[in-house]
Parts: sequence; structure tokens; C-alpha cells
Amino acid sequence: MTWFRRRLKASHTAHQKLEAVPDGLWTKCLKCTEIIFNRDLEKSLKVCPKCGYHFRLSARVRLAGLIDPDTFVEYDAKVVSGDPLGFPEYPAKLARDRAKVGMPEAVVTGEGRIEGLPAAVGITDSGFLMGSMGSAVGEKLARAMEAAASKGLPLVAVCGSGGGARMHEGLLSLMQMAKTTAAAARLHQAGCLFVSVLTDPSMAGVLASWASVGDIIIAEPGALIGFTGQRVSRQAQVIDIPEDFQLSEFQRDHGMVDMVVARGDLKPTLARLISFFHGEKGA
Repeated sequence: MTWFRRRLKASHTAHQKLEAVPDGLWTKCLKCTEIIFNRDLEKSLKVCPKCGYHFRLSARVRLAGLIDPDTFVEYDAKVVSGDPLGFPEYPAKLARDRAKVGMPEAVVTGEGRIEGLPAAVGITDSGFLMGSMGSAVGEKLARAMEAAASKGLPLVAVCGSGGGARMHEGLLSLMQMAKTTAAAARLHQAGCLFVSVLTDPSMAGVLASWASVGDIIIAEPGALIGFTGQRVSRQAQVIDIPEDFQLSEFQRDHGMVDMVVARGDLKPTLARLISFFHGEKGA
């Protein structure tokens, strides 16, 4: 009986210690299930140190990792979506995600320097309505492309969009596919480099428009890239899907992606591309 009391007391003490550990100190890798200390995960740019799994990043965090400190100037910060169709609960969803992500829209655009080289940039955030493209997102990206063309700047556009044209805005959203693609064509005509960076996820109408028409297309390792997801593919009775179907490496091997670049190597890779293709214009 004394032995049982000692075991019960020890178990209770261990439980108290476990409860005393603050929440938010650890993260479990979604691929290998490794338990990672959050401070170490931040140091590794949110890449699992065991298996190399790339966690999703917010647009603001990604921006800070790509652009040199104190060089970023934002474009069109006040351009936001309205509710042209009176879509049920759409204003509430916009307000919710603006508060959650800390951005007025699903994309941030502007210009800054990448290892000292000037560039325009646009980054979508999958945390804001899955990075879907409403009228404001398309407008901001098109304006960023036009600004890059007029200033002779290279453009780096980072896709983190699991949705396509935002159904809440109907045709006003759908037309952004054509608008952004046309703006990319004008950027090309101006002789400016357009690098598209595909992160997890890069899907649907966003991939089928501006994200797939870059002069150079880079993808992060293991990113999901495709027009429709596997669930929809199964519904369409697509069978015998390869294990790595629609992942970055699969898309590279089949010619859709030019290179797969780990997150820690992305900024110097972009700097080399800008330096090589823009020469004195990127100096």
C-alpha cells in the first residue's frame, strides 16, 4: 500500500510539472512528427532540422527574410476588396483574416533591395482566405508589375495561394487572371526579369495565371503545386497518381518548375539571378 501511495504521489508530481510547461514552446513537424523547440524552428527559417519540411510562412515574415532591412517601400497599402455582390458573410471573413494576418489584403507589394540589388516584390499569404485572388489582390499585383516595368526593376512574386479566383467577388475576381497575365506580358516586353517563387500551396487560378508565367520559376522543396488538389482529382476518377504527384520535385522533373531551392538559399539565389539578368540595371 505504501508503494502504491509513493507511485501515485510521483505520478501526481510529474503531472503538475507537465502542466507547468507553458504552451507554445514546441511544434511537431507535419511530415516526420519530430518535436521541435520553437526557438530552433525560428532560427532555421521554419524548416524542420530533421527532414527538411518547409512550414508555411506569413507574407510579412517571408518579406522580412527576402528584403534587406530598412529598404522596403510598400505599394498600394490602402487597396482592399469590397463586397460588390453582397456575398453572405464575406465582410466578416475579410475582417477576421485582416485581424488574423495583420494585413489589409492577401498580398503585400512594394519595392526594396535583395542583397543590395533593387527589386519589386509581391507576396501572397495563404492565411488570408487561402491567398485567393480577389479584385484587390489582382489590382495590387498588376500595379506592382507596371511599376517594375516603368522603373526597369526585376520583379519577384511569391505565391502562397491555395485558392483561385475569389468566388465572393464573381467575375470581378475571375478577370484578375487575365489582368495579371497581361501585366506580366508588358513586364516582359519592357525587358524586366520576372521570377515567380512557388511555395506551399500554389494552386488553382493563381497558378493558372501570373504564378506560372515568370521568366524563371522557382519552387520551395515539397510545395504542393497544381491546378486541382488530389481530392478533386480522385472525384474526377484520376487513378494511379504517383506518390509525389504535384509536389515541387515532381513539377521540376516534368518541366513546370525550373529549380527547387531551399528556403535558406532563396535570397542569395534571387540576388544571383537579378545580377546576371539585369546587369547594371540591377546595380
